[in-house]
Amino acid sequence: MSTHIALPTAHPTASPAQLGLDEHRLQRISHWMRRYVDEGKLPFALVMLARRDRVAFLDYYGQRDIALSAAVEADSIVRIYSMTKPITTVAALMLYEQGLFQLDDAVSKYLPELGKLDVFVGGDATNPHTTPSTHDFTVRELMTHTAGLTYGFIEATPVDEIYRRDGIDFNNGDRPLAELITLLGQTPLLCQPGTQWNYSVATDVLGRLVEVWSGVDLDRYLRENIIAPLGMHDTGFHVPADKHDRFAASYRRNSAGTLAQVESSIGGRFTRAALTYSGGGGLVSTAEDYMRFTRMLMRGGELDGVRLLGNKTVALMTSNHLPDDMAAMGQPRFSESNYEGVGFGLGVSVTLDPARAQILGSAGEYAWGGAASTAFWSDPSEQQTVILMTQLLPSSTYPIRRELRVLSYQAIVD
Repeated sequence: MSTHIALPTAHPTASPAQLGLDEHRLQRISHWMRRYVDEGKLPFALVMLARRDRVAFLDYYGQRDIALSAAVEADSIVRIYSMTKPITTVAALMLYEQGLFQLDDAVSKYLPELGKLDVFVGGDATNPHTTPSTHDFTVRELMTHTAGLTYGFIEATPVDEIYRRDGIDFNNGDRPLAELITLLGQTPLLCQPGTQWNYSVATDVLGRLVEVWSGVDLDRYLRENIIAPLGMHDTGFHVPADKHDRFAASYRRNSAGTLAQVESSIGGRFTRAALTYSGGGGLVSTAEDYMRFTRMLMRGGELDGVRLLGNKTVALMTSNHLPDDMAAMGQPRFSESNYEGVGFGLGVSVTLDPARAQILGSAGEYAWGGAASTAFWSDPSEQQTVILMTQLLPSSTYPIRRELRVLSYQAIVD
């Protein structure tokens, strides 16, 4: 169905050899992709790899919609879910550079309904026992997932259950952000702010802050200040009707171990305009578009003459903001990253020690992924970025991210 650099790409390209990559070793990625698809584990896989700001590898294989026998293409549009988070964080940091807030500001300064929250200490969802929070959580605690918030779908604590019961779900697309923030302000925190790392709706709250700071809704702010300036033409909070023929279906593994469709390519939430602009997981995109975003970060905030952030802001974003790694701040409750040897910056994970993380890589690599098994990682020391696109829920089904990390790093030979 494809070959390396299978179609012309808008990004600069170079041969693997020119970039210190072994072409035969890169072909292992293609074999790996085909094995997963041919064994019925993934509907499709698309991998784009760039080094030194040049794309050296692009391959894709499988079907974007199995029921329609529609092949995946280089420009297929996918739900990137939590890969939205780094984009929303960049939006907030652009406003930070304008002096509109400080990282240690209490969020309640801008969203009073999130002030003086209580913290869950016992009981159950029907009768939670709480204690007052030691402080109102800050913007930085939102960006680092240490604010004490959670996700209802994690289903690990009574607080998660309260989220589900009360409809605190930013991913359904059917309620305005302000309404959901009000509900959140009536819900106890999972822990004292700053004491634990818990994956959460924090970036959705950050998206609401972007609206407050900028004076426009999140959709408009992202379109006018990030998506359009970077030329990310297929990125947005829904897929327009004239692009439905490029949209991928989503899948999960059923009890028989085969793929079952979750949402088709011609229907579902993402084919219609959303009411909720989820800064934590609401965007669709393509590998081509997301590579433009990652290249901007790797180039210190600039791409093709368009500067979104200053160099120092990108450096701050991609530095570890935790006292140590994520494992030191709580037990793993979600699978978007390894916890050992991996810290967290502002909207992205940050590798601290590949040996502790037990994976090939470099200290300083930053990354994140999405619920449908999409992922990206960028390694400043190797000047390499990898983007993986597929549509399999949940992302913990197979260890494809860790396997692809090994496959991408083993191709480096200079």
